[in-house]
Amino acid sequence: MKKVALTLLCALIAMFAGGCGKTEEQTGLTIGIRGSESRTWDFVKEQAEKEGLQIELVPFNANVNPNTVLLDGEIDANAFQHVAFLDQFNSKNNSQIVPVGSTIIAPLGIYSDTFRKIEEIPDGAKIAVPNDDSNWGRALLLLQEAGLIQVVDNFDGFGGADKIKANPKHLEIIPVDGATTPRVMKDVAASIINNGVAVEAGFLLKDAVFHESKTAKPYINVIATTKEKANREDVKRLVAIYQSKAVSDFITETYKGNYIPTQGTIEELADFKQAFKSKP
Repeated sequence: MKKVALTLLCALIAMFAGGCGKTEEQTGLTIGIRGSESRTWDFVKEQAEKEGLQIELVPFNANVNPNTVLLDGEIDANAFQHVAFLDQFNSKNNSQIVPVGSTIIAPLGIYSDTFRKIEEIPDGAKIAVPNDDSNWGRALLLLQEAGLIQVVDNFDGFGGADKIKANPKHLEIIPVDGATTPRVMKDVAASIINNGVAVEAGFLLKDAVFHESKTAKPYINVIATTKEKANREDVKRLVAIYQSKAVSDFITETYKGNYIPTQGTIEELADFKQAFKSKP
């Protein structure tokens, strides 16, 4: 009798509340984010509500990897990482988290308390870089783009002292925790700071001595979810809302050029590793 009563109760709930438990036709999404983009996501949430899509935002600090939380099933999707970082995470964890839509490029910059031009950085100077493999590698590519070093021919996008082929100015590359890169500026000639960290520290991209170009494909940020959820209609609606003109204009006006909105397809990002090739 209890089983029959429970079934009837669930049926009544389904009639008046849209179902007993989660179904394929979702009306709400839980999204893991980092604080540097909270203003954007608050705006996205407002836009989504206008279209009947409910979003719950779950902010994480630098000590928590939203990919791990996603795999644990505690959130439906996340938006905090670029393509190269996601690829590395999947490789290390044998996971199948997939990008479902591009969001922004947050150009990596070289910042200095002492020097205003890249040419002013002297021989033997100390350069701080983020110490996680992905962003360390990204920093090396930025130093190469600035003409300061050359990465190895078989560069895979990951950092390490052994990834430098040529260092004519004998720069001392010092890996530090990414969150501390603004604070160590007083101790080094220059510090390479992730854009989100730079924004939180009060820097604008125009304050950088040198920064990535906006076509840095491996470092385009994405909305990501598990392979099983990638084709859900509510996830597709979320991507469409983020990539709308209203959100794009909000990002441009709010972040004053620090974040550049992108509407590229996932297929266009598939060959991102081509950017890792060493340049003479």
